[in-house]
Amino acid sequence: MGNADYVYPSTNEYRQCAHPVAVPPPQPFFKSFKNSLKETFFPDDPLRQFKNKTPSRKFFLGLQYFLPILEWGPRYTFQFLKSDLISGITIASLAIPQGISYAKLANLPPILGLYSSFIPPLIYAMMGSSRDLAVGTVAVASLLIGSMLGDEVNATENPALYLHLAFTATFFAGLLQASLGLLRLGFIVDFLSHATIVGFMGGAATVVILQQLKGILGLQHFTQSTDIISVLRSVFSQIHEWRWESGVLGAVFLFFLLLSRYFSKKRPKFFWISAMAPLTTVILGSLLVYLTHAEKHGVDVIGNLKKGLNPPSFGDFVFTSPYLTTAVKTGMITGIIALAEGIAVGRSFAMFKHYSIDGNKEMVAIGTMNIVGSCFSCYLTTGPFSRSAVNFNAGCKTAMSNVVMAIAVMFTLLFLTPLFHYTPLVVLSAIIISAMLGLIDYEAAIHLWKVDKFDFVVCMGAYIGVVFASVEVGLVIAVAISVLRLLLFVARPKTFVLGNLPNSTIYRSVEQYPTTNDVPGILILQIDAPIYFANSSYLRERISRWIDEEEDKLKSTGETSLQYVIFNMSAVGNIDTSGISMLEEVKKITDRRGLKLVLANPGAEVMKKLNKSKFIETIGKEWIYLTVGEAVEACNYKLHTCKPDATNEDSQPWNNV
Repeated sequence: MGNADYVYPSTNEYRQCAHPVAVPPPQPFFKSFKNSLKETFFPDDPLRQFKNKTPSRKFFLGLQYFLPILEWGPRYTFQFLKSDLISGITIASLAIPQGISYAKLANLPPILGLYSSFIPPLIYAMMGSSRDLAVGTVAVASLLIGSMLGDEVNATENPALYLHLAFTATFFAGLLQASLGLLRLGFIVDFLSHATIVGFMGGAATVVILQQLKGILGLQHFTQSTDIISVLRSVFSQIHEWRWESGVLGAVFLFFLLLSRYFSKKRPKFFWISAMAPLTTVILGSLLVYLTHAEKHGVDVIGNLKKGLNPPSFGDFVFTSPYLTTAVKTGMITGIIALAEGIAVGRSFAMFKHYSIDGNKEMVAIGTMNIVGSCFSCYLTTGPFSRSAVNFNAGCKTAMSNVVMAIAVMFTLLFLTPLFHYTPLVVLSAIIISAMLGLIDYEAAIHLWKVDKFDFVVCMGAYIGVVFASVEVGLVIAVAISVLRLLLFVARPKTFVLGNLPNSTIYRSVEQYPTTNDVPGILILQIDAPIYFANSSYLRERISRWIDEEEDKLKSTGETSLQYVIFNMSAVGNIDTSGISMLEEVKKITDRRGLKLVLANPGAEVMKKLNKSKFIETIGKEWIYLTVGEAVEACNYKLHTCKPDATNEDSQPWNNV
């Protein structure tokens, strides 16, 4: 049809224009194994900078790799300091109330939120590669710690053990994070897809908001469960204990926080209004309670916060049964979540400023700051989006803004903690709710629905699992659905028929390009994935079905019978022994039907394995072509110059093309 007017070359002419498909030269096993390891674990070639350098220079470059401050520190200027000073003070005003609030969310003493905003930022400033990441505690990790540790130990009945388990879990989280970076296993974090994170964060934010109803309504007794049904049952079964004073204060402060955020979004130059709003609410709330003695009328306050810097806690780790398992499990899950958030936030802002960050280096930095932090009364920290966004908008230039923030927190710990005595808990609840509303990204969910329905299912699976079951269940559901999708991609790869674009030698999918022409007597199929044991059976059955459908179509139209089946293998990056067995079976099927199997554009790895398995000898070198166009020309030449019965294996009119 599309090639009816094509002038077919003579045998000699065809031999000159065709290109043979080469089998790559054999490589020693250890060299091949080394290259595979390098591509898997060192795609960025981190050792490149050490080539052809003196030993002393290599040592200094090694120090710079693990301590990036040695790289940018010598170039630090007074102009950078001015920008970082403003950014550091701004994020400190957000870090202090957030730290206290999130520690409360994890059922930990409020002072730990301040401790966690002092030591870890100093470590990250030395080891981190992001200029914009602002280190601190995060709501989702705090909720996870409170939920998972709370299942084993009651924070009210046994506060010392609960606190020690929190330090132990943080230690194991840091150990996991640093190990992933050192072993260059950061791709594990990639299993938390964008859709998974959107749904998980939205669900966790919803759960956190519901949990804050305890503080807003001034309830003394509240469920330890995080699912929506238990929380709502706990809220509405205690209507008689609701305190209107606390509710009014909470509504007023929440309205103020949301209004300041809305104004800052509309006027980006006034970002500092939103950043200063949490600290402003803390000051106003504390003054209001102090002047009106509201603590005597149903408004709960923080109470005493001891002055002083972080006390050591490395002697408080719990390494005994039955709590060690709980600490390890909590540390691993929260560590992965915190790592995913920190790296994602760092990469986002690095993209805005046109620089790159090293993911494995970030893992080592985040892991180290949590290991050190756990030894000095800190719980899990990472780079939260809200604080990093404020740092970015404030014009930070380097990680020195974290040092400025840490110094501001240190000053607070030494001199200002008594001022938080009258801070109402309802203000902390309002701060948390305001921050969590920003994590419910409904616009991203709508975008997922429009672009990819399966991603939307992953997102909603995570959200529903978190909201109606628990944070852990939601995470497991989301990861399970994501892995299932990955397996489906591997086990059910796309195969489609190719046709010829008019007046060209280009072959494309007939579904994507309806104007393509069929090639009489030839079925061209494209396999769009590597061929492995997981998909070989499916591909064999699907290819047989394509052949059946093509033969039925040709019989119904009375056109030329099917003679050749061409596989375009340009997308087949690799093949295993099961895949080779599948090709051998397909070869036998086509032989029984009197068809000739032809391969087009197999890659180097595929050719190497086909050669070692002797499949090239089975199919014949003359039936393997560099492009689909050459394969079609060869088949057309055969159809128009040879008798139909000459399509058997012994007929080789252009051997050794």
